[in-house]
Amino acid sequence: VDSAKLAVERAGAERAAGSYAASDAFFPFPDGLEILTAAGIKAVVQPGGSVRDELVIEAAQQAGVTMYFTGTRHFFH
Repeated sequence: VDSAKLAVERAGAERAAGSYAASDAFFPFPDGLEILTAAGIKAVVQPGGSVRDELVIEAAQQAGVTMYFTGTRHFFH
């Protein structure tokens, strides 16, 4: 959630609206996606792999946001 907020803040409202977002890790809950969609993001690229992917997909569909899954995770703890 903090990363989504920071991305929107740094981009600014005008640049965020209509843009695309990419994440190096999956969205564990829809809340991060909801922050991005509220800012006007139109598509998201992410690796997927969360046990809650279906919830995130549903939130994207409801917001009219295209979500692409790479299947490749780039962030590890």
